[in-house]
Amino acid sequence: MRRSPVRLPGSHSAFLDIFSAGRGGPGRSIQFTQSQIAQIARTVRRTPEVMVKVTGGGTTPRAVAAHISYIGRHGELEIETDEGERVQGRETQRAALQDWHLDLTPGQYRRQRNGEPPRRPLKLVHNIVLSMPAPTPPEKVLAAARSFAREKFALKHRYALVLHTDQKHPHVHIVVKAESVEGTRLHIDKPTLRAWREDFARLMREQGVAANATPNVYRGRNKSAKDVVDRAQRYNHSTVVRSRVESIAKELQVTGKIADPNHTKLEQTRGAVVAQWKTVADILDRGGKIALAGDVRHFAAHLPRVLTDRERLATRFLAHIYSAQRGRPRTTSPEIDNPSR
Repeated sequence: MRRSPVRLPGSHSAFLDIFSAGRGGPGRSIQFTQSQIAQIARTVRRTPEVMVKVTGGGTTPRAVAAHISYIGRHGELEIETDEGERVQGRETQRAALQDWHLDLTPGQYRRQRNGEPPRRPLKLVHNIVLSMPAPTPPEKVLAAARSFAREKFALKHRYALVLHTDQKHPHVHIVVKAESVEGTRLHIDKPTLRAWREDFARLMREQGVAANATPNVYRGRNKSAKDVVDRAQRYNHSTVVRSRVESIAKELQVTGKIADPNHTKLEQTRGAVVAQWKTVADILDRGGKIALAGDVRHFAAHLPRVLTDRERLATRFLAHIYSAQRGRPRTTSPEIDNPSR
């Protein structure tokens, strides 16, 4: 049977093959594979999700050295290299980095067609973080991250990794040389990151740790208001956040509610997601997976509320006002009167 996955805008993941099963046409018996059933069960039963993200990358050898020093806690932590070495100490780690010959990376000397330097500095490395929520054993995260790095970069890109346990979620920093030994550059886009999440989740499960990797839209995950503010401040856009909050305050003062035209589009996307989950439940029913079908329907009926970035900021703003008036912190944010709800 020819498979034609149904994809929502901006989504590209092997997970979406699950939703293609309902498109086989009349008269065909549709069944999920065991791996698809396992993926569905992990998602609707809210198995912990892995996190894989790219946090930047140095454009000069000095910047890369500074990042290595930072993630190695200035030599206090042990850093593992792609050659299996475990180096500790600031000078030893700096010497290991010199073996990457970042100053000889050909790509950094590229020019535009008119001979001018490129508009943006070339990344010499990619900084990647792999993480699992607490209370995942840190040694399991490290083992899975080590396998991940070998699968993706060994014999192609130089890399180094280090485990951090100073936060409640254990995580591993990986620094990967952007240019391979053959001179090709590592390109990381959204589909690559989604595939990496699925691979890292698989490797965590091989370590005996329950782990999942499902696109946010299918879990109904909303970014928190803190995520919105932190993201803007990370890129020095605090003035943008301030102007948005001022606009929200003015609108609340005048109308008593927040209206965002983008909310309707998000609701439409949510409706499509819920419909697809219901189709999944129907197929599971026909296949005799009655209990899992029930879990799917319950999951689809209890997805988190849809909020736009503007509505999330308004929620945080109202919570701040409430706390100031009451003189105590508030753990939950007041509701936003959204006319599109």
